[in-house]
Amino acid sequence: KGNGMIGNIYSMGLALQALEATRKFYSPREWDCAQAFSVVYAHDYQQPMAIAQVLPALVGRSYLDAAGLDCAATRDVSPSRGSPLSPMLGTQGVPRAPIQVHYSITNKLQGKHFHYSTSVTVPSGSTLLQVMEVAAEENPQTFSFQTEQTSWGPYVTSIHGLAASTDDRTYWQFLSAGDALDEGVGSYKPQDGEHIQAVFSTY
Repeated sequence: KGNGMIGNIYSMGLALQALEATRKFYSPREWDCAQAFSVVYAHDYQQPMAIAQVLPALVGRSYLDAAGLDCAATRDVSPSRGSPLSPMLGTQGVPRAPIQVHYSITNKLQGKHFHYSTSVTVPSGSTLLQVMEVAAEENPQTFSFQTEQTSWGPYVTSIHGLAASTDDRTYWQFLSAGDALDEGVGSYKPQDGEHIQAVFSTY
C-alpha cells in the first residue's frame, strides 16, 4: 500500500523478514524499507504472535537466523525477576471518557438477508470486541455473536446466528469507512463516532 503497509498489520512481521532476507535478490533495485518500518514503529502491538513475528525484523534478522544461533554464549544470561514485560498501558482508576460507536451487521450473501444497525457507548480505548459485547448485551436477539480463540486473538465465527464456513469460503469481514480493518476485533480500538461494519463475505 502507499502508506508502507504490506497486507495488514498482522502480515507485516513476516513480510519484513522475507524482504530483508531476500534483499540481495532485488538488485539492481534496492528495497527501501523505511516506510514499512515506520508503520511498525507507529503501531502498538498487543498480540503475542504479531510481536513474535515483528521482533526479528526490528533487529535485522529473520527466522532463518535461528538455525545459526549460539545458545551456549547466552546460557548465563537470565531475565531479572519481577521486571515488567511492558510499560504500564494506562493509569489505573482514572475514568475514560465515553465514546459512541456505530455498529452494523449485514448479510447479502446467504439465506435470509439482513441489515441491522445500532450505536453503543463505551469508554474510550475500548476494543471492537468490547463494542460488540455491549451491542449484544443491549440487544442479544440481533447482535449476538460467537468467537474462537486463536494465536492471533479472538476470531469472530458467527454473528446473528450466521456462521462462517471454510467449506463455503465465507467469513465475517470488518470494515471502517469501507476499508477492511488492519487489526482483529480484540485489538482494534474504534474512535468516537466511527462506523464499524461487519459484512458476511466470501473469499
